[in-house]
Amino acid sequence: MKKEEMKEAILKAKYDKGLKWDSLAEAAGLSPEFTCSACLGMNHLEKKSADAVATLLDLGEDVSIALQKYPLKTWSQVVPTDPVIYRWYEIVGVYGETIKEIISDKFGDGIMSAIDFSMNIEKQEDPNGDRVVVTLNGKFLPYKSW
Repeated sequence: MKKEEMKEAILKAKYDKGLKWDSLAEAAGLSPEFTCSACLGMNHLEKKSADAVATLLDLGEDVSIALQKYPLKTWSQVVPTDPVIYRWYEIVGVYGETIKEIISDKFGDGIMSAIDFSMNIEKQEDPNGDRVVVTLNGKFLPYKSW
């Protein structure tokens, strides 16, 4: 089974069962954010977690095996048109250089890792409109001279 087929099967089963990512994450023993990323094909799960997700969704061993495969992390569009994803591109376009400069000021010359990384997405209720709180936590990797 290919990752795209796995993704479609998982999303359909999740919808049909009325499950949230929190439920799949609890079964996997991982965060909702990482579990979702793996189920969408951008990360992989170890066998125990993959089996638990497939079992919860009543999907077969082929889904578990696909979840365990290392992904090829590619994007099909240069700039996605989905409004939520597009806004992230907008944030990087407007604030990317600012983020880079502030990281340089605080850490020196280097980058934030997306490999040694975690993410948390929370809902913050607000009388003026609920807020999306996204925390990105990546290890700083300094550039080195040689």
